[in-house]
Amino acid sequence: MVAALQRLETALAAHPPLAIAVSGGVDSMTLAFLAHRISDVEMIHASSPAVPAEATARVEAYANRFGWKLTVARAREFEDPDYLANPVNRCFFCKSNLYQRISELSPRKIASGANLDDLGDYRPGLLAAAERQVVHPLIEAQINKQMVRELARAERLDDLAELAAQPCLSSRIETGIGINADDLAFVHMVESAVRQIGGAPADVRCRITRNGVVLELEAESSERVVHEATALASRLAADSGRQWSMTRPYQRGSAFLHSRP
Repeated sequence: MVAALQRLETALAAHPPLAIAVSGGVDSMTLAFLAHRISDVEMIHASSPAVPAEATARVEAYANRFGWKLTVARAREFEDPDYLANPVNRCFFCKSNLYQRISELSPRKIASGANLDDLGDYRPGLLAAAERQVVHPLIEAQINKQMVRELARAERLDDLAELAAQPCLSSRIETGIGINADDLAFVHMVESAVRQIGGAPADVRCRITRNGVVLELEAESSERVVHEATALASRLAADSGRQWSMTRPYQRGSAFLHSRP
């Protein structure tokens, strides 16, 4: 990890003082932690109905603990009808709004926590970043997700190293179904409740689909966990007046996108 850290230092040194967009996930949090130690940076976190409250709390806790210069601001994607329509490239509109908001708060060049693995996925947000000259120090340093976790572990940031992947809550809504705060609060409630079941996997997804509420669990989940999680999720769906659909295995990176437009 020494070589990776040296590459990251070189990448950061190639840029003027940065404003890092910190979501609360492992990538941007680890980048912020390391960049704060070796460069002149400030952190900006955008709160939103699509961002779990615990992610915002995590960012604020790290800022207090390590002395980050942090600004927490309300994101404005929920004012954008293109985002709310939830098209296949919803992330483009989300990131466009995010980077516009950050540019209003800081004159610095913006940096994201995108890692090398993100280049292999369909990521409309990277197009929004390119249009606004956002830089990606982890990608420049050839650092992928596994390496990010190893860097966090080397710094004894075990809470980050073991943090489950947590895409924004809007990714749980099937493409074409409009985004609304109530649906996002519901899926977050279900996922949080299911994770409290003894033996439940860290990766849990509750999705809103045209056929109803779908719960996704790791394929190796025990029969008991699947049974308890299904009973819990279906009850919560009924309590909220939503149609229950099924429980199925969780596939990383699947969401509702199966091909590029």
